[in-house]
Amino acid sequence: MSEFVIAPPAIPAVPVAGGGLFPVRRIFCVGRNYAAHTREMGGDPNREPPFFFTKPADAIALGDSVPFPSATQNLHHEMELVVALGAGGRDIPSDAALAHIYGYAAGVDLTRRDLQDEAKSLRRPWDMSKGFDLSAPISLIVPAAQIGHPAAGRISLAVNGEQRQNGDLSDMIWPVADIISFLSSLVELKPGDLIYTGTPDGVGQIQPGDRVYGVIDGVGELEFTLA
Repeated sequence: MSEFVIAPPAIPAVPVAGGGLFPVRRIFCVGRNYAAHTREMGGDPNREPPFFFTKPADAIALGDSVPFPSATQNLHHEMELVVALGAGGRDIPSDAALAHIYGYAAGVDLTRRDLQDEAKSLRRPWDMSKGFDLSAPISLIVPAAQIGHPAAGRISLAVNGEQRQNGDLSDMIWPVADIISFLSSLVELKPGDLIYTGTPDGVGQIQPGDRVYGVIDGVGELEFTLA
């Protein structure tokens, strides 16, 4: 007999290339990790310590259709490399960080930019601009055992066939190993954690009915329509 007073929620999971499911524990996101994007958002691209925000695990969005969210008139796309952790720890050294990675995926951080701008102006948290339902579309996770640890390669996104974002993973201010190391100094990382590692410049507005296509060379691609 279960001790839970209500039925426990399902475990969010992402399909893995080749079969199986990756259970998602938490979603961490890195803000302003590409210099050009930092500039377009009005920030200073100097290599300051990274900062993070989170999305709920069930913000993961899979499949060909993603619902357009409520309460926004300015939804933006942000194309990102996603890191899936197979091992956790505290205070992980950068030179040991890559060993903690299970695999990689292509993802999009959907952002209610109008709500984010309002929160910034009022010095309030970003939660409702970033962590809303199905705000984290993601591709299949590809094991690092198959593709290694990509440190360079094209990351791009197109809307209705028109290219919007086109960068390179090598343009990250903080590479993946440093992100893991710094984040593990703030929280104890766990297997099942996902890290969205930041977006190149070219973020912009998307509307209901738009077709979004993102690709990261050597990692994967995802495509969805805003329903």
